[in-house]
Amino acid sequence: MAHPANQRGAGSRTARVGPADGEVAPLHLVAPLWNAGTRGIRGLSSAAAPEGNQQKGRSLLQFLADRFYDVQALREYLFRKQAWKMHQKNRPFTYIKERYGPYAAGAYFILKLGGAVKFQGKEWIRSDARGHFSLDFLKLQMVPIEAVDASGCAVNYQGLDNLLALKELQVLWLQRCPHVDDWCLSRLHPLANSLQELSLAGCPKISERGLACLHHLQNLRKLDISDLPAVSNPGLTQILVEEMLPDCKVVGADWAQGLKLGQEEQYRDIASPIPA
Repeated sequence: MAHPANQRGAGSRTARVGPADGEVAPLHLVAPLWNAGTRGIRGLSSAAAPEGNQQKGRSLLQFLADRFYDVQALREYLFRKQAWKMHQKNRPFTYIKERYGPYAAGAYFILKLGGAVKFQGKEWIRSDARGHFSLDFLKLQMVPIEAVDASGCAVNYQGLDNLLALKELQVLWLQRCPHVDDWCLSRLHPLANSLQELSLAGCPKISERGLACLHHLQNLRKLDISDLPAVSNPGLTQILVEEMLPDCKVVGADWAQGLKLGQEEQYRDIASPIPA
């Protein structure tokens, strides 16, 4: 009589995760053939304690290779799923832009991400705790947006397309945005005539190379570059940015911080023992 596990495992199993429209291919987890049986996603839980004939028939190497195959396939699928979600969040809202104009499309994009926008002469518009917001701003299709708060939002290089059409934008807050990097800063030059305040505080992917791209923004009056972990020398970087933008108030690390950090590293090098 066939083992119950072999009867249950006959055929490959398919775990489908994602939208019904088929944007992301379904996940297929098929293990090597063991005792005329296969394991799919359900095998991840049972692989830790093989029993009966399966335990006798498989070697330790086969067991580890099979489990690694399942985990690797699952990781690759989750990575593709995450990339697809990021693409969906930053896609251009072409229908809204064509029907209501670039201001409404830009506002809808930011509000969908959980940010806030301010039209000229109006109060700030924000989404609630559940991410819901009123669509009354669609009536303001002829009113320019003067300020955008995208703090902590999942804005990336692609998503900036929704903001570069806001030619009257004066204030842009991008602090703590995990996907804003040096390439994103290189795209801000279309806002050079209007942008007066820019906050990049706490963005983990911004370095000195990206800050050098801001030389186009000569109308900036305030720039926050504090708490940028990818910047190796904050004090010296602030001095260079101030020279690059002489009319802008640069907020960030004090110039002495870089010198202090450099001296501490030098002291550590002197105090550390010489390797044999």
